[in-house]
Parts: sequence; structure tokens; C-alpha cells
Amino acid sequence: MATVTEEPVSLFENRSYIEILLVTAPQVVTIDRVVTPFWYIIGFIGNPISAKIWLSRTVCNSNSSALYFGILAIVETLYLILHVIYELQMAWGYNTYNKRVSCELFNFFFITPQYMVPMLVLAFTTERYIAVCHPFVSEKYCTVTRAKIVICCMSIASIALGLVQVYIWAFDDVIGCVFRPSAIGFHTSWTWVTEMLLFLVIPVACLVINVLVIREIKRIQIQSAAHGQGGNPASTTTLLCVSFYFILTLLPATIFYAIQTSVPQGNPYLSLEKWASDPTWKSYFLYLTMRKAVEEICLSNYASYFIIYYITGTYFRKACKQMFMRFVSKIMMRSPNRAKHTDYSMSTKNGKEGKSAETVILTNLEP
Repeated sequence: MATVTEEPVSLFENRSYIEILLVTAPQVVTIDRVVTPFWYIIGFIGNPISAKIWLSRTVCNSNSSALYFGILAIVETLYLILHVIYELQMAWGYNTYNKRVSCELFNFFFITPQYMVPMLVLAFTTERYIAVCHPFVSEKYCTVTRAKIVICCMSIASIALGLVQVYIWAFDDVIGCVFRPSAIGFHTSWTWVTEMLLFLVIPVACLVINVLVIREIKRIQIQSAAHGQGGNPASTTTLLCVSFYFILTLLPATIFYAIQTSVPQGNPYLSLEKWASDPTWKSYFLYLTMRKAVEEICLSNYASYFIIYYITGTYFRKACKQMFMRFVSKIMMRSPNRAKHTDYSMSTKNGKEGKSAETVILTNLEP
């Protein structure tokens, strides 16, 4: 589900978002301030590593799925950077984008990567379906060149869809960053269409495709066992895990977004202290709390794929260990005691072959 950057306008009349929640639903702010940084740490470490591994020349030039994974990691990193700006505004009260011009531009930049992620997941899910269920045409459709074309088309589509936000949003000197008055009716229709298409239809389509892939894999495994052959490649496991994680974390958020208009608000003219005890407002803030928890789960989509790659991908684990050893070797070579310890021990082990320590560590891995 696309992260919603607004709350009902009545909440902002003469009151700040943080001020209201700290009195009426402090748990919402706590979830934001405690859980979100955890995903930032994982994402800002894992996504660049994933991008570096999948987009390395050896891998992405021969594996179209790796190209999708690499671009996905870059898009997720960009989104997390923008989410920091959003979080500083919504969870910490800093005025980061609630200004003229930046209001419209930020919402455009913020929504665009959210549009692209489902497209990328659908692309490599479909590609895996072709490779598993129609292997005779996979060489034609599952190529790196075709993947580059698909990614370019999806980028253009995401930007085009995101540009609509420039029209939808506007800065108000009193309220701040809100829907443009002339676009309120259009915004409702546009949001429902894009939300349902990108965050409901695409996940359901991925689910159906995954079921077909799993059925075909089972059929192949039965035939392979009968002929004493090997089973399914590990790359399919990685792709399926990523796709299923995307589905399981996105659909609940979409459901919560869909029901938000049916959750009533209380009387906005009550004093702030009475909001916390008013039954209608209490029900509404309970919904906000549950939605925030689900949104945090959804945010993990942009940070946790590194963990899936590491658990399910043999090559990815080897590449991570390779990068770690390279990092350690650089630290050791910069150490003041390198001449006494590192150089001597490495030259002793590899003296006959004439290889340096760095050469040994950087031995190429087989994908």
C-alpha cells in the first residue's frame, strides 16, 4: 500500500498531528519512533549490499532476475531516504516538506518508488513463471536485454503516475500540505484506481502466478525423482520467497487503507483532552494504531529482502562473505602492524604462487 502522507483535515485544524497523537494515541508515535529506525538500519545496510552483488558485471550480464533484484534494491533505498524526510515531519514534528513547492514535489518523489516496487515484483514473478512453466520460450523472453527494456518502461510508467501528485497536492498557508481543493473529487477516484491496481490487483496476480509455479515445480520434482534427476534450482526459491513476502506484507496494508473512509471521526470541536475519552475518537485512534502497526510491517518490504536473499541464496551468501573478507583485508592492510603480521603471514602462505593476500580474497565466485 502506498504510504498515506495525510490525515483527515479536521485533525489539523489549529492542532498539530504530533500534538494530537501524544495526548490521544501516544502509542502511534512510539511505534513510529521505535520500530521505523529498525527498518532503516536493516535497509540502509542491506539494500546497497544487495544492489552491489546483483548488479555486478559478472551476475547481471547473464541473469535477468539479478537485474530486477538490483534495481529493486536501488528503488527501495531511494524510498527509505524519502521516508526519513516523511518520518521527520510526521513522527518528530520537524517541518521538512510542508512548504510551498516542496509539498507537491515531495509527494511526487515519495509515491513514485512505491508504484515501481509492485511492478518490479510482478515482472520477475512473471519471468520465473515463464522459465519454469514454459522453458522452451524462456530464452526468448527471459533475457537481460528484455529485462532492461521492461525496467525502463516501468520507470516511465511510475514517473507518469507519480506526476499526478503534483496536481493533487497543494500548500495551504494555514493548514499546510493538503489536497488541492479543485482536485478533491479527482483525488478520490485516482487514489482508488491506483491503489487497487498496484497494491491489490498486482499482489493477487503475483499470488496466482506463484501458485502456478509451485504446482509446476512439484510436477517436475515428481518426474525428476522418477528418473533419478535433481530438483528445482535455488534461484526459484529466492524469487518465490521475495514474491510471497511482498504479497503477505502488502495486502493487509491495502485492506486497512480501503476501510479508512468507513471509520468515523468524532466531534472535531471538542477539547483535545476530551478526544481521548470520546468513544468515537477512541475507536478512530484505535484504528490509527492498528494501521500504523500494519504500515510498519509493510515498510519492512523496503528493507528485508537482503535477509531473504542471504537465507535462500547460496551464491548471495558467498558473495556477502567475499565482500566481508575484502573489507577485513583492507582494514588489516591499513593496520600499523601490517608489515609485521599480515604481509608476512600471507606471503608465507602464497609465496610459491606469487599471489598477494588481496588476490586470494578476491577469487571469483561462480554464480
